[in-house]
This record gives sequence, structure tokens and C-alpha cells, in this order.
Amino acid sequence: MSDIHAAAVSVPTEDGTADAYLAHPADGLPRPAVLLYTDAFGLRPHTRSMADRLAAAGYTVLVPNVFYRQGRAPLAELPAVIDSAARADLWKRIRPAISALRPEPAMRDARAYLGWLADCPQAAHGPAALTGYCLGARLALLTAGSYPTAVAAAAGFHGGRLATEDADSPHLVADRVTAELYFGHADEDPSLPPEQIERLEQALTAAGVRHRCEVYQRAHHGFTQADTSVYDKAADERHWDALLELLARTFQGPGGAEVCP
Repeated sequence: MSDIHAAAVSVPTEDGTADAYLAHPADGLPRPAVLLYTDAFGLRPHTRSMADRLAAAGYTVLVPNVFYRQGRAPLAELPAVIDSAARADLWKRIRPAISALRPEPAMRDARAYLGWLADCPQAAHGPAALTGYCLGARLALLTAGSYPTAVAAAAGFHGGRLATEDADSPHLVADRVTAELYFGHADEDPSLPPEQIERLEQALTAAGVRHRCEVYQRAHHGFTQADTSVYDKAADERHWDALLELLARTFQGPGGAEVCP
């Protein structure tokens, strides 16, 4: 663990400018880059703290406001704890932004985020890693398939609608993925029923993607988000173990030496 530096940054995209958060070790040396896609509640204190934890572990982390077209984060005033009572009203405010974030504009943005990280002095040369939560897991999988040479590893946690029957379902990019993937599914998650979990696994296996998919028992959708009422501390710590192991495999060689592809 190390001291970190963090700041608000702006990322130019083809469609405007995304407000974002950048965290990295305080020494300023180039470190492996991680693009963190938030859940539907967006860039906020909790997701900044997640970036800080990754930065303290030795990574340079960018967290963009993926809903920047609708305004700067947060799009709606968020309570200290997002419980079931607050969730219904928040969804009314956030749903239009989620619906507007279709794969095509989202992947234009992904190109901008990855390009910005590639030019960032605090990011090491080479492909980045991705981690995504809720809808961010969808974005992570789509990004890994859309920009295979720019993505070394990708993880997704309590992702929803990862393998639907829609023509633009994220699992359909599996044959373009070259990164190692990890998915931590929530057992009690209506947005990713067992048939979608199986469809995703089959697609990744058929495409020869290095991957591991695990179902976290008795965990609810959103289990990593400590500012929500569905937070599950044990499942969250399991998520951190899996994510940090994936990053270590990706960016460290024998004896812990950093590898820059």
C-alpha cells in the first residue's frame, strides 16, 4: 500500500467532455492503468474510494462519468445510503441516461478513455485493465471485445444483462476478446438469471477466452457498493481478492516484477 494522489480530470470525447476522477500512487511514476466503470449511480464518493484503493495497490485508475452527456456527476442528489426507499426515485431520474448509453456511443467513449490513459504520464505503457460494476460490467465486456489490443484484462461484478437475446448483447463480442476475463455474479440477481450466466459461459468457452465466472452465493445485485443497502462485506472482500489477483497476474511477472507489454 502507498500514499496516493487523486484529482478531478476532464476527458475529451467525440461527443463532448467527460468529467472523471484519476487516482495514482503519489510518487507519480508510471503504473499499470485501470479503467473503472461505475454502476448506475455513477461517479460519487464511494466509487472514488474504490479507485483510491486500487491506486494504493499500485495502479493508475481512471473513473469516468459515463453519463456525461446528461450532465456532470452525480446526475441526481444521492443519499448517504441508497436504500430501497431512495432507489425508486433515483431510478426515475437515472433511467433515461442508462437507456441513452447504447453500445455505439459507449464504445466511442471507451476509445477516448483508453486513449486518454495511454497518454497519461502516470500510466505505464501498454494495454490497460478494466473493472466494471452493474452496467459497468456490460461496458467492460463490450470494451474488451471492441478494443482487444488496448485491453489486457477485464473484470465484471454483479453485471446485469450480460447475455441477452438482443442483437447487441455484450456476450456476442466474445470472439474478439483477447484479454483474460473474470466475472463475479450475484446469486440473487434478477438482472442476470441462470440462463444468461450459462449463455455467457458458453460464449466465452466457445471463443477460447481465458476466463473464470463465479457465482457469489446469497449475494444481491450491487453487493460491492458500500453506500447501498444491498452491500455485502464478505462478498465485497471476495471481489477485491479476485480483482487484485487478476491485476497481479496481468501486470506482474515472476518475483513480482512489473511487466509492461
